[in-house]
Amino acid sequence: MPEAPLYEPAIDLPPIEGVSLRHMRVPEDFAAMTEVANSSRIASGEAFLTTVEDMVAAYAHLANCDLARDAFTVTADGHLVGYARCFWYDERAGDRVYQSVCFLDPTWRRRGIGWAMLRSLEARIGEIAAAAPKTPAWLQVHGDPADDGRAALLRKAGYTPARYHYAMARRDLADRADAPLPVGLEIRDVRPEHLPAIWAADQEAFADHWGAWLASEADYEEFRNSPMTDTTLWRIAWDQDEVAGQVRSFINAEENEQYDRRRGWVEHISVRRPWRRRGLAQALIAASLPLIRARGMTEAALSVDTENPSGALRLYERMGFRQIGLEAHYRRSLG
Repeated sequence: MPEAPLYEPAIDLPPIEGVSLRHMRVPEDFAAMTEVANSSRIASGEAFLTTVEDMVAAYAHLANCDLARDAFTVTADGHLVGYARCFWYDERAGDRVYQSVCFLDPTWRRRGIGWAMLRSLEARIGEIAAAAPKTPAWLQVHGDPADDGRAALLRKAGYTPARYHYAMARRDLADRADAPLPVGLEIRDVRPEHLPAIWAADQEAFADHWGAWLASEADYEEFRNSPMTDTTLWRIAWDQDEVAGQVRSFINAEENEQYDRRRGWVEHISVRRPWRRRGLAQALIAASLPLIRARGMTEAALSVDTENPSGALRLYERMGFRQIGLEAHYRRSLG
């Protein structure tokens, strides 16, 4: 295919020989982008890695992101060493959030490249916001506060932590975490026709949580087509024809190989309001642990908003999960 033209940044890169920007090539860049993203995560101490298949699925269902104008890659002597993109979404509370995603190979950090990448995305966001309805709006970036370099860069750019999430792990799956399912509910095997109801129930359950967004059709398609999906690991509780709660576990084999561990993720834990305070979440987690143990896993992990309004953090601690990592949602008002 013809060589992609150079990307025209709003902020110039520092003058480093051989380093330049260009447009993102989809799907040709996905393997290199995955390598860069994971090496950046490992250097930052993050617990979660992604695969090329994850990248393909995510970019197949992008919303509010024009890759021709809202994304770029960084190359060094023709080799991809970084990439960035921005997109936006509307929260249920009415605010608009402009999210920046930046990954840079750790060997190229501390040369001013990351700063230029972030500021270029911010300039592009300014253009998008200028044509958008006037509403409270935020610039947002995710990061590990323990990553001193990234935290310092974000502070310099005016960002402060707005919310924290723990990564938590239960290191022993040998003991059984028994908890009865509330009377009148049953767990059923997942069939394809169940997916819309499962998705809708999850969206409703999280509607009152911090940062809850108005999901799009693209979000549903990404959920439906995720390469991590293994519905035989899901525990979905039904009350007759209504989904009452769910846990959608998965196993990231590539991540386990990288870190030489056997971890299953017990994630997407939600209970709809009419069924809360009855022990349903605990019962579904307890029903999920034997499933990942049967696949040879020796530990379970999950993530949680540290200020979750339904008391999820306390529940997970009671069930033997302990903090192993921290992620911050950094924000800056877009005035």
